[in-house]
Amino acid sequence: MSTTPHLAETAFFSTPLSAQLSSRHPELAQRPYRGSLSPSGFSTQEAELQALLASSGLFDLGCRAFLRVTGDDRLRWLNGMVTNTVQGLADGQMNDSFFLNAQGRILGDAVIYRSADHLLIETDRSQSERLLAHLDHFIIMDDVELQSLDASASVLGIAGPHAASVLMKAGATVPEPMHFLFTSIHGVPVTLAQVYSPGVPRFEIQAPADKILNLWTDLTGDGAVPSGIDALEALRVLEALPLYGTDISDRYLAQETNQNQVLHFSKGCYLGQEIVERIRSRATVHRGLRQFELHGDVPQLAPGQSLPLTAGETAIGELTSVTRITLPGFTHILALGVVRSEAVERGQEISYPGGTATPLTSPPTFTGI
Repeated sequence: MSTTPHLAETAFFSTPLSAQLSSRHPELAQRPYRGSLSPSGFSTQEAELQALLASSGLFDLGCRAFLRVTGDDRLRWLNGMVTNTVQGLADGQMNDSFFLNAQGRILGDAVIYRSADHLLIETDRSQSERLLAHLDHFIIMDDVELQSLDASASVLGIAGPHAASVLMKAGATVPEPMHFLFTSIHGVPVTLAQVYSPGVPRFEIQAPADKILNLWTDLTGDGAVPSGIDALEALRVLEALPLYGTDISDRYLAQETNQNQVLHFSKGCYLGQEIVERIRSRATVHRGLRQFELHGDVPQLAPGQSLPLTAGETAIGELTSVTRITLPGFTHILALGVVRSEAVERGQEISYPGGTATPLTSPPTFTGI
């Protein structure tokens, strides 16, 4: 087992929700997640994951951080700093993006929100300070101002096929995918966004931090199942969504992540674009992020740890996220990792310490929930 370069997570604070829940329930376990401490679970991972997949699960996203971008040059400037289009967004639209360095390596990821008079960059607390410093370095003669928003707001997430119904029951107007709007939930003004999700519908609720516990209580009363980070991480691996600082770092190029939704090839110049375009023109990368099914032991990986992948005696990659999925009629050990492309193309047997890893072409399907 090795430790790979990742975002330092040494000084954690509890999210507003986690702090309030822990004060009422001292037995509630918390775990570090994306720069903060959040509840690890409320019942069992299996029950909470089943809610996320089959009904609706409510979870803490107080780990999210926001940078506000204002100024007359904000659209042109930010469009030149990220891999996706900013100028192509309409007010009320959003998209996912990478920040790259000049060598095309990934410095971080974010969701970009466009409003009439400002842009909002949503990232993790584990990334926000580093990205703020990176972006500030490139404001030269531009009419652009960056502001790190304080902790007066926080975020909840709700996911599942019934998530929209729960939100509408609570009085919210529900946005279309990759759109956001200003609405209210049980009388509390919120920003509600339907974010990217390759599996189940997923929403984020941005609200005043002092109202987060009330919203949590009201939405669980409306039928959403309290879900912890353990279940949310299992869903992430099941959906094959990489996490920056765990599966992705500044060692990797954008196309090596297989996250095509973050790339826009006709938007114009941006930092790192030359490398992205060179890879596109050659139509190949030598390694890539893949989802695997594991056969053998279930390794426990701490943040930043990885397990080597080998084909015979040859090192060909690493596993970065692992979870056991146990659902009715469905029990699998799934993982994410980066592997050399030729090993997959040649059908070589891929091993990790404790078993073998089978690359999957798409996330597994299941029935019985």
